[in-house]
Amino acid sequence: MKRAESAERVGALLAFLAAMGFSMKAIFVKLAYVWPVGAVTLMVLRMLFSCPAFAFVAWRAGKEAPPLAGKDKAWLIFLGAMGYYGSSVLDFYGLQYISAGLERFILFTYPTLTTLIAVVVFKRPLRRREAGAILLSYAGIALVFAHDLNLAAEGETIWLGAGLVFASSLSYAIYLIGSGHMIVRLGSARFTALCMLVSTCGALLHFMVSESLLVVLAQPWQVYALAGAMAAFSTVFPVFFLSAAIGRIGAARASLIGAIGPVGTIFFGWLWLDESISLHQMIGAGFVLAGVLLVSRGKGRTESRG
Repeated sequence: MKRAESAERVGALLAFLAAMGFSMKAIFVKLAYVWPVGAVTLMVLRMLFSCPAFAFVAWRAGKEAPPLAGKDKAWLIFLGAMGYYGSSVLDFYGLQYISAGLERFILFTYPTLTTLIAVVVFKRPLRRREAGAILLSYAGIALVFAHDLNLAAEGETIWLGAGLVFASSLSYAIYLIGSGHMIVRLGSARFTALCMLVSTCGALLHFMVSESLLVVLAQPWQVYALAGAMAAFSTVFPVFFLSAAIGRIGAARASLIGAIGPVGTIFFGWLWLDESISLHQMIGAGFVLAGVLLVSRGKGRTESRG
């Protein structure tokens, strides 16, 4: 009994650390934008710094596994492009125009977007709990959005940034929906690592088409340091912390703890970016968190009934 309780405490701590790590990504990006670094360059640096860890995991997980079938490779390319490359590049572009706090709230709509996609594409009925969660989440985002819009000198940039980050969230939601059967086939660690490697290739191709290699080599050391910190503390560690947490406390409980992420981003944005904290933001945070909790708890019950 004590061992089970200890495993649950460790799992909860790992889920919390993963949420804090993910919430720091926007902070690292905004800090790097102090220097004249582009979104694609910063994304490529993040991917390159995190690539060795995922390459090792993919190699180790695939040593005794059967070779990938052609269909598996096609799905990996599609999901890697949507989940980590597509969502990352849209998110990095969006962060050029909006605050870290607003970015995290919009990005955290992916649980409600996965529900809406299932309703629209797979014709699954929309439950009352899920409809309430969607209304709460988007009401909260509207409050935070209105706060940022009032502070912005040019409202058009807020709309552009919010649209890009929402597209990022949609891309990640598509990745989540498509990843379920692949995780069953390949295993969580192998699938995640391979998707990250595919995303790294996508980011490199994007960079080669749009930028010069000299751009990467000419960055100040502060940009390399922030990209390395983002790769370690907002990519590699959180991914494996979250996997370990799910193994101890389950996906539903881990996602509930992960709902603290937007609040962490608001706090870190206030601490390191001098972003203001207003009553609108706190009320909006409450709405978004309530919406995510409703969706997550609903999914948790559905999964438990299996």
